[in-house]
Amino acid sequence: MKRHTHVALLATLMSATAWGQEVSVYGLTMAQMWKSETPGFDKTTYTPATQFLGIDATKLGSEKLSLHLFGWGQTDLGKVPSRFSDNESKNAGYLSYGYLQYQFNQANAELKAGRFTVNQSTGFEQVDGVSGRTDLINGFTVSAFAGKPVLFKTVDPVSQKDHDYQHDVIFGARLGWRAARFGELGLSYTQDGTDPAANLAHPSATEYTRRRLGADISVTPGMAFDLRGRTVFDVSNERSNVAEHDYTASFKLGSQVTLSGNYAQRDFKYYFAGTNLPSLFRVDENDLFKGHGVSLTWNTPFWGIQAVADYRHMNRLSYGETNRGGGELRWASSDRKVLVGASAHYTNAQVTLLVDATNPARSLSNGEVRAYGIVTKDKFTGSLDAIYQKFKASNPYMAGLKNAHEVIASLGYQATKNVKVSGDISNGSTPAAKNETRGSLRAEYRFGFGKKGGQ
Repeated sequence: MKRHTHVALLATLMSATAWGQEVSVYGLTMAQMWKSETPGFDKTTYTPATQFLGIDATKLGSEKLSLHLFGWGQTDLGKVPSRFSDNESKNAGYLSYGYLQYQFNQANAELKAGRFTVNQSTGFEQVDGVSGRTDLINGFTVSAFAGKPVLFKTVDPVSQKDHDYQHDVIFGARLGWRAARFGELGLSYTQDGTDPAANLAHPSATEYTRRRLGADISVTPGMAFDLRGRTVFDVSNERSNVAEHDYTASFKLGSQVTLSGNYAQRDFKYYFAGTNLPSLFRVDENDLFKGHGVSLTWNTPFWGIQAVADYRHMNRLSYGETNRGGGELRWASSDRKVLVGASAHYTNAQVTLLVDATNPARSLSNGEVRAYGIVTKDKFTGSLDAIYQKFKASNPYMAGLKNAHEVIASLGYQATKNVKVSGDISNGSTPAAKNETRGSLRAEYRFGFGKKGGQ
C-alpha cells in the first residue's frame, strides 16, 4: 500500500471520532522481535511494529445509523522489508473494513455500504459494495450482497491483468429458515467474476472466477444433541462437484459425559477458493482430503478433573493415511483463576507417501506431549505452554531434526478497566527453523465518549 494511502487511512480513522454522538475507539499496539536460524540460510532478525485501530461511531444524526472502521499499519524497526508489503518498503497497511450501517426498526433488517466482510456457507469474502438482510414471515430470513471484490496482488504482471479483468464483480445471497425447537437451514450462492477464462477474447491459462453453492444446517432440538455443518459445491469445478463437507455432532450422555463426532471431506483447490483473502489460506494446494474423528469428554468427580480422549483418521490423496489419537487431563479451580492441563498424542503416518525422487516415501509418525498452565492473580495473568514432538524418522523438511519443541511464556497486566499491557517470549526448534526465539509486547486499549451520555 502506498505511503499516501497510509496517511489517508489514519486520517479517516481519527477524524471519524468527531462524526458520532457516541464513539468507541479500540486498538492494539504490538512490537515484536524474533530471530531464526535455519541451516543453509543466513540468520534472520525481524522487528515489526504494528498498530491496529478500530472505531465504532453510533447515532450519526439518527439512532439507526452507525459507522464502523478498522485498519492496521506496520513498519519494521530493522532493515527487513515488511512481509505484508507488495514492494521493498518496510511499511505496510490495510483497511480491513469501513462501512456505514443502517438498522431498521422492524424485521431485524439492516443495510451496509462500504468495505465489509461476508461470512456464509459458501465462504469468507471481502467486498467493496452494499449488503442487506431481513427477516421474513414463517421463520424465513434473506440476505444479499454485491460489489467489487477486494483484490490482492499477484507476482506476475500478465497474471495480474487477467486476475483484475476476471474479478469484475462479486455478488451472493443466502436464504435461511429457522424453526423453534429445531434449528436452522440455509442455502447460499456466491459468484466472483462474470467472465470465465475460456470466454475471454484471448483465453487465459488461469481461471480466477468462482461460482459456489452452499447449504448449511444447525439442528439443536434439545440440550442433549447438537448437529452443525455445511456442504459447499463449486459449480465451475471440473474434477468434483464437492468443495467441502464438514459436519459435527455432539451428544450429552447424562450431565458429565459428552460425545462428539466429526466428518470432513475437502477438495483443497476449491475449498481454498472459498475466499478472496488468499493471505489467510494456501491457495496453491491441489489435493483431496477426507477425515473423521471422535472425542469423549468426561467431567470426572475426582477433584474437578476433566478428561478428554480423542481419535482422528485422515487421508490425503498425495500423502497417504494418518491416524492420530491420545488424551488430555484438565483442572480448573472453582473460581477459574487457575487452569492447568497436560496431553499426550501419537500420530501414526507409516504409509505416508511422497512424490519426490530425491526423498522416497518415509514415515512421519511422531509422539507429542504438551503441558500448560494459566494463573490469574488480581490484575496479573500469566501462562506457560510447552510442547515436545519426537519423530520416528528424520524428516528432511525439519532442518535435519528428529525432535521439535517450543516453550512459550506470557505475562499480562490490566492497568485500568480499558487498558491492558502484556508480553510473551518463546524459544524452540521447529520444522521451519533449527533455533528460533520470539518476543512481543502489546498494549490493548478501549475508550468511549459521547455528547449525550456515551461512555
